[in-house]
Amino acid sequence: MSEHLQPFLHDLELVFRAPTQAWSGPDGQIRRSAPGRATVQGVLHSDVRVLCEAVLTVDGAEAEPAGTLREGGTVTFVGLPRHVDQPGADPTVRLLRTRSAEPGSVSETLELRCATTEPTTARLSVTLSSDMAAMEVIKSGGTSDAVPAVRTPSGLVWTTDDVTAAVEAEGADVDLADRARPVLRWTLTAAAGRPARVTWRLVVHDSIAVVTGVRTPSPLVVPAIDASADLRPRRFLDQSLADLDRLRMALPSLPDQEFLAAGAPWFFTLFGRDSLWAARFLLPLGTELAEGTLTVLASLQGTADDPASQEEPGKILHELRRAALTLPSDGLALPPVYYGTVDATPLWVCVLHDAWRAGMPTENVGRLLPHAERALAWTVARARAGYLAYQDTTGHGLANQGWKDSGDSIQLRDGRLAEGPIELCEVQAYAHEALVHGADLFEAFGHPGVDADGTTPDALRAAAADLAERFRRDFWLEDEHGPYVAIALDGRGAPVDTVTSNMGHLPGTGLLRPDEEDVVARRLVHPELSSGFGLRTMATSSAGYWPLKYHGGSVWAHDTAIAVRGLLASGHRAQAQLLAEGLLRAAESFGYRVPELYSGDPATGPTPHALPYPAACRPQAWSAASAVVVAQALGLL
Repeated sequence: MSEHLQPFLHDLELVFRAPTQAWSGPDGQIRRSAPGRATVQGVLHSDVRVLCEAVLTVDGAEAEPAGTLREGGTVTFVGLPRHVDQPGADPTVRLLRTRSAEPGSVSETLELRCATTEPTTARLSVTLSSDMAAMEVIKSGGTSDAVPAVRTPSGLVWTTDDVTAAVEAEGADVDLADRARPVLRWTLTAAAGRPARVTWRLVVHDSIAVVTGVRTPSPLVVPAIDASADLRPRRFLDQSLADLDRLRMALPSLPDQEFLAAGAPWFFTLFGRDSLWAARFLLPLGTELAEGTLTVLASLQGTADDPASQEEPGKILHELRRAALTLPSDGLALPPVYYGTVDATPLWVCVLHDAWRAGMPTENVGRLLPHAERALAWTVARARAGYLAYQDTTGHGLANQGWKDSGDSIQLRDGRLAEGPIELCEVQAYAHEALVHGADLFEAFGHPGVDADGTTPDALRAAAADLAERFRRDFWLEDEHGPYVAIALDGRGAPVDTVTSNMGHLPGTGLLRPDEEDVVARRLVHPELSSGFGLRTMATSSAGYWPLKYHGGSVWAHDTAIAVRGLLASGHRAQAQLLAEGLLRAAESFGYRVPELYSGDPATGPTPHALPYPAACRPQAWSAASAVVVAQALGLL
């Protein structure tokens, strides 16, 4: 792979528990990046790669890979070191390398097994290296120099200004002849029925961490479901809930309020939109994660106007990092606390309402109503001015600030990029839903709102009605297949005419009339959008369509799940089930760990399997949580 290209990871192995993750090749070896061969392989913690190499050899040579075993949060790599076998055709020695992760640590157990009564003695060596590379370097395909290791009584340590990574290796001989690549060595003797094993462990501490892991039991409880005719929904749920359990995080200041990291490896932190949607999908299984997510985001709600971070009073943040994120190839320089999103603020109100309806304790809902009032004031102000819109004014923030946030995601059917400010169709739907359900919340709790801010229940409903009427006038278009909703209005107020999945976010929000929801339901299952593996982000009729374009033809599981959820709410079960079956087909293609996105190639094409987008996060919280929506659509929950 050329340097300065985002590394692929679709064929790598992962063990993780947020905020710690270990990526390796299929053989278990962690190989360091080199110029022209950038990789994400390594142990990453809190947006820093604390270990970039861990290569295991037996008597100086690598074992031949023979298989991989996965159980719970561990993975075991089985190797055959045939160069130490006893005479004969059959392999007589096996090497098992079992890796696991916990918040702040990764452990490996190395076990030598032998089939013969005559003992086999072998020298095991693990060559290590740390580059302490920042996430922005890794994601950009760059490389960093190795950090020298220092000997400690229990093993090794690497230290930077903020991060310490220590290796504990009881019984190992530590070779520091090359401080950039120290080596751990053990001599093991095994015989039939008498395996030999050793363990080494990496422990990490980040003094400026903004997120931390949790070890509490998962709050997600799945009732018994009848999957006798088709085991795939159960497998999808089981894998997804196992991954979601290990994606749980908290803030150091609010250790009891849990939320979901957006996804591994690139977004292992709090993201307003992503964490909210994942928690919303999971409400049928309990309200705890929704409550934690709402509380954490409320604690970081905007209080001032800051053009650099795009903070505004009442606004819900986009992402939280331990340090600024700079991606020169993308023209990005984002501050550690960044508010560049137009949709998280109304979504926060929508999730609060849904969590209340799902059984979130009323006293906890009431505690968050002042934050809802501020979020609604922010929403009303923008709705009164026209529509909820965004435009980056810094020159180094996100050019697009809806969920499709890549630079080329909002384009006309002929391929030209739309000019801002941009008013996305789905954001207006979120705003409408937030205004109506905010009024419902305030009335139920006797919360009067503020007349001057337009947050009284009557004012909220009036703003919603006005928004829906104007939307009906401005966003509808028609082509050879009939009416559809434009993805957005551009800076001139003209509709951006590309057919996209964004309109799938509108059903069930109250923005559309029932007859309009019927039209959207028919367009969503048309072959130009429905790939058979879910919804394409952009229709095949668009000049910019390409099945491997990030937001221009690929399929995102959460995007399809939002459409499925809305179709169910609006009474379009047949269309919801068709799209849900597509997601289930895709899940099967990926061993039920659905990635962030995958190719938009049709299911009727030359391969019956969904094809990967190789740099996509996997697991991704909202992709995993889509398993719950699929089960709902299929009548299993």
